[in-house]
Amino acid sequence: MAMKVGIIGCGSIAKQRHAPEYLANPYVNGIVFFDRNKERAMDLAARFDGTVASTIDELFDDPMIQIISDCSSNESHHIFTTKALQKGKHVLCEKPIALTIEQAEKMIEVQKKSGKKLMIDFNQRFNRAHQKAKEIIQNKSLGNVLTFRTTFGHKGPEHWAVNKSNATWFFKKNRSGFGVAGDLGLHKLDLLHYLLEDEIEQVSAFQAALDKVDETGKPIDVGDNLVCSLKTKRGRIGTASFSWTYYGEEDNSTIIYCQKGILKIYYHPEYQLEVITRDGEKVNYQLESIQTNDYQTNSGVIDEFVDCVRLNREPIISGEESLASLKVLLALLEAAETSRVVFVK
Repeated sequence: MAMKVGIIGCGSIAKQRHAPEYLANPYVNGIVFFDRNKERAMDLAARFDGTVASTIDELFDDPMIQIISDCSSNESHHIFTTKALQKGKHVLCEKPIALTIEQAEKMIEVQKKSGKKLMIDFNQRFNRAHQKAKEIIQNKSLGNVLTFRTTFGHKGPEHWAVNKSNATWFFKKNRSGFGVAGDLGLHKLDLLHYLLEDEIEQVSAFQAALDKVDETGKPIDVGDNLVCSLKTKRGRIGTASFSWTYYGEEDNSTIIYCQKGILKIYYHPEYQLEVITRDGEKVNYQLESIQTNDYQTNSGVIDEFVDCVRLNREPIISGEESLASLKVLLALLEAAETSRVVFVK
């Protein structure tokens, strides 16, 4: 069964991840690109042997398109994804699912009514080191999880975004909404929920724009760093840090501390997963390297979603799970703004 795909938004995430992975998938036989900047759509169509839709409605009304990738900027997800579902398309939406709880709930409601599939692109669940760590946590060989710490930081979206400029929409509050917390932090909030099979329910946080400036030289109006403390429903406590100012190298590591040992994930330069028991025994796993902005590999997300549609199975990441992570994110921003401990709604 060959499928035609539509991609909304022709920025870096479409160029580096979605388009090449659809092109490589044997069940996809065509990609249609749409961007408000038609030149960007034309560039990707030429690069990935696709075609261009002149309007968004042309994309939605094409009966041959079964899957839509919503790679638009954050403030548009709830508009485009909702309309795509209403038009009978399956949708893979970039994170965050939306900027508000109300928008996300409406999207999930529309998805259920449509009978179509909705998956949010939390690609860290697909990394083999994270999957192996989850397996070790589940089998209780290290006992129960007690605490954790995780980080995700790089030198900033202006080095990754398609225009390589401080004018990037990631720096605009009305478009990105959440700054670094929504760009990088959401990945790790979802990952913690996934690894621990638990939900964060209580948070505190500090956030600041420490170094980034916009195209006019003024400090950006969203945070470029956020550091937080997290408590889960099952009583685990831990810390997380998210940054656009890790200028030396990217850091995407997580450490899980259990009763009988430690799991270090993407911490060692050679071993993607290290298990260190309380007796000092070490087991090192060489699995695949994690994606970075400078080192692009197949994320597995596109192949998974195509298979979900093709085989009529439920996506590995549901709209409800994405909403749960969004609620934690909004609580973090409230905690940072009010200098209070906040319970996740």
